[in-house]
Amino acid sequence: MKKTIDYLLNKKKMGQKITMLTCYDYPTAVIQENAGIDIIFIGDSVGTNMLGYQSATEVTMQDMLHHLKAVRRGVEKAFLLADMPYRSYETKEIALENAQLFIAAGADAVKLEGREEEVVEYLTKNKIDVIGHIGFTPQTHEKAAVQGKTREQAKELYESALSLEKSGLKLLVLEMVPEEVAGLISEHLTIPTIGIAAGRYCDGQVQVINDLLGMTPRKLVHVKEYADYKHSTFEAVKNYKDEVESRLFPQEKHARTMDAAEFQEFKVLCNNSERGH
Repeated sequence: MKKTIDYLLNKKKMGQKITMLTCYDYPTAVIQENAGIDIIFIGDSVGTNMLGYQSATEVTMQDMLHHLKAVRRGVEKAFLLADMPYRSYETKEIALENAQLFIAAGADAVKLEGREEEVVEYLTKNKIDVIGHIGFTPQTHEKAAVQGKTREQAKELYESALSLEKSGLKLLVLEMVPEEVAGLISEHLTIPTIGIAAGRYCDGQVQVINDLLGMTPRKLVHVKEYADYKHSTFEAVKNYKDEVESRLFPQEKHARTMDAAEFQEFKVLCNNSERGH
């Protein structure tokens, strides 16, 4: 069964947690799909995690479409979400044009940051599902920091969430928000909330796949490393290098062989060819 907005909304109603992970390539998409992840998310974090960019603001529509198409080939049932990159939704008209490119490439919905009620309303009116993102927003905040630590800031986040929901938002990501604030917002919204560095009380969680696998050098409070990809991959590459240099790889079991009679005839052909020269 294909996962839809209604499926995700029903999980909130039933008190079941929603799972979401970033994904940037086909083989990772296949793994996440087979593991049953609810939302596979092509985030603009592809820039800093995969493309070597210094900031999310460097990511282009072309970057996003390239990775979306790769991920789409590995997804069947999961809800597929694509990030609207920096400056791709400056006006509602630009937003619609770019969002339609994502939908045509296979996305089920698009995500944008901040209080963009007019854009949300316009996209929704044009039958495009929109996911929001408030709290720390990488496209506009230069430095990562918890948002909503004072009652005034928390109230602003709360009002933003209600306003965006009223505009037609289908889901809301809360990033780097105190868990008490995220929990209260989640209680008062009918749409699901997805937290990252927002504590235990959101309707679901999202993580950057590189962080989850232990690929990144930084250690963050909100990240749990479920694997040690960086160390295990280094060891594998180093072992390969050492074995090739010491003639331990490849071995006979790694080779394909030719029929002995055919090989002898081949040698004769080679010898005759050499004499002809």
